[in-house]
Amino acid sequence: MNKEERVIQLIEDLESTFEIRTFLDHDPYKVLVRTILSQRTRDENTDQATENLFNKYKDMYEIVEAPIDDIKELIRPAGFYNVKAGRIVEVSQILIDQYGGEVPDTVEELVKLPGVGRKTANCVMVFAFELPAIPVDTHVHRISNRMGLVDTKDPEETEVELCKIAPKDLWIKLNDLMVQFGQNICKPMSPQCEICPCTEICDYFEENI
Repeated sequence: MNKEERVIQLIEDLESTFEIRTFLDHDPYKVLVRTILSQRTRDENTDQATENLFNKYKDMYEIVEAPIDDIKELIRPAGFYNVKAGRIVEVSQILIDQYGGEVPDTVEELVKLPGVGRKTANCVMVFAFELPAIPVDTHVHRISNRMGLVDTKDPEETEVELCKIAPKDLWIKLNDLMVQFGQNICKPMSPQCEICPCTEICDYFEENI
């Protein structure tokens, strides 16, 4: 079985265990801000901070006029609120000044924004625009290497390699399923191989179990 076939099998195996979650939000700005807030925190903290912020300020135009201390307090649940507040205001001002108040829909333009790396850009592509991309977080990076789909040192390299071997029409599914898999079964420490649906295509299982 080649690597493309293994990726296809992985997705089929994971779909038998997890449901595809729908995070689509057709307001790209909210998706971008939420993804910035999500850095180095848990989903529930991100959700609370995002809700706090947009309950008070509805768009980028209101946010750039808002007192920075107020923004910090609203997003406090997400942690690192001093840095994130400044980044959100800076990104908002750039979007207004350089993009006419629109969030760009290409990775190349998104990563020009301060604090926006490829993972954040790819999240916007997938969850705001429904365009094919593979956001690579710590779960996707770890699992891809553990299973032997890739042999990479960092998430950006993993993204490149996964894009080579995964059929493009499966890119959007891949991230969500692998994140759930990494949170619940293929954990960083002590992966639960005894309940894993993917052991037949996993190098780690073959070598260690």
